[in-house]
Amino acid sequence: VSGLLQARIGGESVYPYQPDGLYRDVVVGANYPGTRWLTSKGADLYRRSIYTFWKRTLPYPGLVSFDAPEREFCMVRRSRTNTPLQALVLLNDPTYLEAARKLAERVMVSETDPQARLARAFELATARLPTKAELSILQDQLKRRLTHYGAHQEQAAALLKAGDSDREASLDAGELAAYTTVASMILNLDETVTKG
Repeated sequence: VSGLLQARIGGESVYPYQPDGLYRDVVVGANYPGTRWLTSKGADLYRRSIYTFWKRTLPYPGLVSFDAPEREFCMVRRSRTNTPLQALVLLNDPTYLEAARKLAERVMVSETDPQARLARAFELATARLPTKAELSILQDQLKRRLTHYGAHQEQAAALLKAGDSDREASLDAGELAAYTTVASMILNLDETVTKG
């Protein structure tokens, strides 16, 4: 829904965002492939997770949070869970903050009415229009975030720095930060995460 995912099939492993220093005390200090995490650049940052470099002794944290099975055996079907740790990842990981920002930009550029923007973002994420009650919650959250980021421009700027993709410069930073927060909320819905 963010427009960032790259559809290219095949190629070398990629290294998406991960917490700084994660390898520091776990991986030996030797200088050979797999001992350092050098975050990918450009299109490689947005490849499907199947291409993410996987170290057996230290699997990629985002995949572990979402129940990726260990690669020591085959699983026919992954279990579907929804945990607080997953919510923390979706609300704080640069991958998902960047996706929320790009979703916010997408709807802000394509729609002018705030209600239409919120409805479109919700529809893109869940494949259905929001109910009146859901739309009311989104509108209330947007109003609160607009007020907050209007008074705290430095926080808006900090939020919009997540990720390497360029920000749509024509959009007001405070307004974009408000829509990014609401888009992050939408991306964190059970319905969006598990499609069930």
